[in-house]
Amino acid sequence: MTATTESIDLVRTAAQAADQKKAENVVAFDVSDSLAITEAFLVASAPNDRQVAAVVDAVEDALIERFDRRPLRREGKGEGRWVLLDYGDAVIHVLHDEDRAFYALERLWGDSPAIDVQLPEAPVTADDAASPAV
Repeated sequence: MTATTESIDLVRTAAQAADQKKAENVVAFDVSDSLAITEAFLVASAPNDRQVAAVVDAVEDALIERFDRRPLRREGKGEGRWVLLDYGDAVIHVLHDEDRAFYALERLWGDSPAIDVQLPEAPVTADDAASPAV
């Protein structure tokens, strides 16, 4: 089984909204073969609590506007460290950078197929070009 087109569209819309609010490392996975409760995960991070909240607000607004959908459940918004938005067929995780590194969701779900969230490539700046590759 694979994630439905609607789930993938929802995740892509959420990813684009998160990217517009400068979320970092936005990735998505098709978890439909591993989980019976959802089809797709989106994971994004931000460097501070305020940025996490801004990303979450942008995602919610974009999904209301495009799909007229609100999350079935929302966890962690008050703390601003790890916010989970459950849309049933897709779950959006927005984490503080430190929490993302600690919980390593990509390691947990890395065996699941990646979903191309179709974000624009980050432009290469002069500073990037001058930096040695790590």
